[in-house]
Amino acid sequence: MIRFAFLALLYLQSTQGSNIVLTNDDGWAVALVRAQNDALKAAGHNVVLSCPAENKSGTGSSSAPATVLASTCEFNTCPKGSPAEGFNASDPHLNYVNAFPVDSARYGIQTLAPRFFNGSAPDFVVSGPNVGNNLGSTVLISGTVGAACEAAREGIPSIAFSAATGSQVSYTTLESNPNSAGSLAARTYAALGVQFVQALTKAEGTILPTNVSVNVNFPSTDHCPDASNFSFVLSRINEDESATDVEWCGTTNLPTESNVVKQGCFASVSVFNASTKSDVDADTQAFVLDRINGILTCLSSSGNDNGHVADDGVTMETTTKTATTMAVAMVMAVMAG
Repeated sequence: MIRFAFLALLYLQSTQGSNIVLTNDDGWAVALVRAQNDALKAAGHNVVLSCPAENKSGTGSSSAPATVLASTCEFNTCPKGSPAEGFNASDPHLNYVNAFPVDSARYGIQTLAPRFFNGSAPDFVVSGPNVGNNLGSTVLISGTVGAACEAAREGIPSIAFSAATGSQVSYTTLESNPNSAGSLAARTYAALGVQFVQALTKAEGTILPTNVSVNVNFPSTDHCPDASNFSFVLSRINEDESATDVEWCGTTNLPTESNVVKQGCFASVSVFNASTKSDVDADTQAFVLDRINGILTCLSSSGNDNGHVADDGVTMETTTKTATTMAVAMVMAVMAG
């Protein structure tokens, strides 16, 4: 197992890694974001984490100056009276900001990225995975989505991940209780996050249009315990039968993300305007579709679709693991013990 994990790590590190700022709204010490941090690093990316000092869920795009800690950080990870911004003494890539998710993302982009990325801005910002889905109008109050919007407004391509399974638990549970449902789900979602980031960023050129971000929601892992069980489906945030979306899977009216995640092991992928947090036009959807169509599947009306036909006419079964997902899962399994 160790040998195969080593080979998997060599495969991952042979791919071009990106400089990534990782943020969220659940706090810097929650298990989901730390699992995502581990997975992105295992995939060869250079990651700096910049998250709120405590849970700031549901704060949307709120912003305020960071302040000295009036109480302890999340899960007692830093004492009362700690500075407004701080880091893990054993790993300065792990940072907290005692403010809102938007402020954490901004601090990561403007202050931490130049420090860790040789004076450069990040290539990409990942927000989440959030504890719980952010579907439909919930995007308006989601701090996870708000942080992704802040990145897009600053000219940095971004994505917001949200996950149905999981709870507000410390990252220490990933090691103290590695076989719990929460820990297993965190690693599954983390592997999916890496797969999507790799697909979106692998091609040369502009990753996302200006002021545009992507909202990805993962369904429950109850019936989808492994990353290979999942498929990505292009969707829209708000239901609008009169809208003309990009033509995909034989229609110009994409399914809503809420409908997608109800169908089983399908993750919704919605492209949205970072200023309005609403769906974009068909041309903008098409731009993103061109970058990620290799990992997308069609959602049948029955919700039982198990494959799709790609542009070259080759059927791609949604239960087939990609090399990236397999490699990340293998490396993380060894890291877990």
